[in-house]
This record gives sequence, C-alpha cells and structure tokens, in this order.
Amino acid sequence: MSGTEKTKAQVEQAKGKAKEAVGRAVGNERMTAEGHADQAKGNARQAKEDVKDGLRRH
Repeated sequence: MSGTEKTKAQVEQAKGKAKEAVGRAVGNERMTAEGHADQAKGNARQAKEDVKDGLRRH
C-alpha cells in the first residue's frame, strides 16, 4: 500500500470514529451515521490498496 493512500485511509477511519462518538454523545443520529460512513470509506480505500498490493506481489 502506498504511504499516501495508507495515511488517507487511516485518517478517514479515525475521523469517522471521532464523528460517530461525538454524534452518539450528543444524540445526533445524522452525525453518527456520517461517522459510520466515513469509516466505511476509509475501510474501502484500505481494502482497495490491499488488493493492489496483492496483485503487485504476484
């Protein structure tokens, strides 16, 4: 996984976790959902890069 994409994925996941936690703490369902969506985007980005890395090794 390239360093830049790996970092982007981790930042997106962390941002999503924080947003989800704040949303839950204040009772804001929309913010909680947005946080969950941000985490999913980060996970998808990481999975895409993992597939690319796997293809490069073969």
